[in-house]
Amino acid sequence: MPFWFKLVLSASMISLSSTLAGRKPELAGWLIALPISSMIALALTQAEFRDTARSVAFARSILVGVPLSLTFFVPFLLAERLKLSFWGLYGMGILFLTAAFFAQQWWTKS
Repeated sequence: MPFWFKLVLSASMISLSSTLAGRKPELAGWLIALPISSMIALALTQAEFRDTARSVAFARSILVGVPLSLTFFVPFLLAERLKLSFWGLYGMGILFLTAAFFAQQWWTKS
């Protein structure tokens, strides 16, 4: 599968969602929250490598990663209490996400 095809497909999904967020943020959030990117990545991986075991391992890593990745949004849920700027909330979300990643790495090695 050509790299440019994967790039255009992925960029189109992100661009559509961010453009839609200006008019209908709830719909855009719902679309981006769907596992569309995971579905596309899994299908492209299977089409490129034709290795079911690899695709299953990829899917399992997504399943573990999705709940942990939601820690990024915790500061945004607490935005009124934290009284930080958008970028402060964003940075805190990245810190939470980083901590979740290392926790997942530790957990899976135990």
